[in-house]
Amino acid sequence: MDRLLLLMTTTTYRAGAFLEAARRLGVPVVVGSDQPQVLAAANPGGNLTANFVNPDEGTRTIVEFSGQYPIRAVLAADDQGVILAASASAALGLPHNSVEAVVAARNKYRTRKMLAQAGIPSPVFQRIPIDADPEEAVREVSFPCVLKPLSLAGSRGVIRADNPREFAAAFRRVEAILRQPEVVAQAGEFSRHILVEGFISGREVALEGLLSHGRLKVLALFDKPDPLDGPFFEETIYVTPSRLPAAMQERTITRTAEALKALGLRHGPVHVELRVNDQGPWVIEIAPRSIGGLCSKTLRFVDGISLEQLILRHSLGYGVESLEREGQAAGVMMIPIPEAGILREIQGQAQAEGVPGIQEIRLTIPVGQALVPPPEGTRYLGFIFARGETPEQVEGSLRGAQRCLTFAITPLDDVAASECAGVPAYVRRREMEKAGSIRSRPRLPAGGSRRSE
Repeated sequence: MDRLLLLMTTTTYRAGAFLEAARRLGVPVVVGSDQPQVLAAANPGGNLTANFVNPDEGTRTIVEFSGQYPIRAVLAADDQGVILAASASAALGLPHNSVEAVVAARNKYRTRKMLAQAGIPSPVFQRIPIDADPEEAVREVSFPCVLKPLSLAGSRGVIRADNPREFAAAFRRVEAILRQPEVVAQAGEFSRHILVEGFISGREVALEGLLSHGRLKVLALFDKPDPLDGPFFEETIYVTPSRLPAAMQERTITRTAEALKALGLRHGPVHVELRVNDQGPWVIEIAPRSIGGLCSKTLRFVDGISLEQLILRHSLGYGVESLEREGQAAGVMMIPIPEAGILREIQGQAQAEGVPGIQEIRLTIPVGQALVPPPEGTRYLGFIFARGETPEQVEGSLRGAQRCLTFAITPLDDVAASECAGVPAYVRRREMEKAGSIRSRPRLPAGGSRRSE
């Protein structure tokens, strides 16, 4: 039986898409979670609780489980499970990336070192302990620079600094994120340092790929048309196919393959972020998993096969080489959070859904919940999906739909602490301290927020 173990945390966006893909393929799935599942006892062969933070312990659990319920493949839906997936696959004799390669990809400092050692163009970089004095550490820093955690995803904690004052403020802000109990529990030793690297200017792109025996199959190359120059790096729009010149696209693919080889990654999905400028492509980050959030809905392959179906087929050893992406342009907007507060009302969804080219709008934060923007936040207001004949049409549809949406938000300083569940105390304190300047800031007439007093 082709039973597949799918590792995912309880907070993942990806569960539904992978489980639906498995259903369509007729493949039994074991849901491997970091927390016990309520109905696990009713289906002991379909649920497994494993330690994601301690891969050795988690691997022992998986191997013992596989003795009773044989597993054909182990796949991680998100970053948190990729090291355990590699370790368990090695122990079970299944196709896998080496644990060393996955650990290197998860540790952004280690990634930088290995790329530099392989001669791949890299910015200057250094690793600084979170208990260092930023006023002392800044003496070794060149500007502009970017500070970031070693292992967090979704641009969380990524901040640009252009001078010593901004560096000190950014350092303390990243440090506060890394000291949060949930981050320490998730990131472990990766939460003890901050990576500081030179800022790379240019257009940003993302490559979605699949590795087989070290050979890269490119599934999509996304443009990110909004400038990502800081001070924070919240992503908004992804559009494919890329509008880069064909020669630069080839250079980007070649540079990606070189970087993957330098890290030792050889098997499974990869999501790679790059910057492109006059000097060519620069690798920013490498993730040994597929694209995050709900963004995979932008990709459809022949016969309507989803990205998750493609990944499951590959992990189980089924053929995927002939599966190409559909020809239509596609894109997604991750709806940004304009300010911290409590979401009170959403207006304009029907109008946004009526914009030509819009396929779906999925709002993911319910009314009444707290909003935390970057760099501390980990969620988006939702996702807008569009398709069209050209990338330009898709981008226009996404922006048109966003302009229709308005979000009524009550600032954190106007609500009781009981409504701020999920908002770190230091974030609430900072928002209350700057309340005066926020209130004087002009509001966006559309595609943004309006104050709910």
